[in-house]
Formats: sequence, C-alpha cells, structure tokens
Amino acid sequence: MNCDEVVMFGIKYFRELIVMHSIGKHEVSLRIRVRYSECDAQQVVFNARYADYADLAATEYMRALLGSFQALLESGYDNQVVSLQLDWKASAVFDDILLLACKLDHVGNTSFRLQTEMFVDKHNERKLVATAKTTYVVVDAKSYTKASIPPSMRALFKHDLEAFIDQSGECAKT
Repeated sequence: MNCDEVVMFGIKYFRELIVMHSIGKHEVSLRIRVRYSECDAQQVVFNARYADYADLAATEYMRALLGSFQALLESGYDNQVVSLQLDWKASAVFDDILLLACKLDHVGNTSFRLQTEMFVDKHNERKLVATAKTTYVVVDAKSYTKASIPPSMRALFKHDLEAFIDQSGECAKT
C-alpha cells in the first residue's frame, strides 16, 4: 500500500467512524413462520424467498421508524433499493420460526443501508441462516430523482429504535 492509499483508507475509516457514532441503537425484530409455498423441491426455503424476508423486515423497520410508510410519501419522498447482498449460512425448512433482526447499518447523504440477520428460532436457540444488506436511495416522490435524506428522517436515525413484531402464529402454552 502506498502513502496515498494509506491516507485514503484512513479517511474512509474515519468517515465510517463518524457516521456510526451519529446512529442511535436501531433494531427491529420480526418473527414469522416459514410457509409451505416458500419451500422448493429440496424441501428448504427457496433462495429467492430470503430477499422477500429482508423486504418484510425492512418494511417493519420503516414502519417503526416513521409510523407508516405513507408518512414518508406524504413528506414528498420515497426510497428505492439500489443494492441487495444476500449471504446464506444454512437452510430453513417448512414450519420453522424465523427471527428477522433488521438494523440500520450505514447512513450516507442520499442513501442508507439496512442489515437483516435471519435466524431459525427454536426453543430460544437461534441459528443464523442468512444475512442481507440492502441499500436504499432516497428519491423525490414526484420526479423519482435522487434526493438527500430529509432532515426529519436523518434525525430519527440518531435516536434509539427498538421494536419486536410477532407474526409467527406461535401460541404460548398455559
């Protein structure tokens, strides 16, 4: 690595440090049950469904952050996915309970990234099955051109956010 590369690495690292310190603790967790229609011929969750799961978690994250997705649209903004990276570690199967833990990973000028960890949740033991990193760009809701993250949303990113939503249908035994 030459001197210029070291300086650039240091600047990038320092920028990341500043960005991470400006983000509050953010995590929204969603429990869902794997449905039969989400499985493939090998009787495991079909790989493309994990993108759906990341989208479900992101939707609940935005709902917890803003109150409703409609609130973002009413403020004149929308967001669009520009990048989705999925990494698989193991398989989930029909009727598994999945815990989708979605958190804010990075905030830029016009974009933000959510990271979703997907766990099989059995008897309070969790096994990581996949991770997703989804980058969203903020756009003007009328022209669909890139826009800076609105100050109101940026302010919400700085506050702590925790929520738990259970859509698994699992009943507690009495």
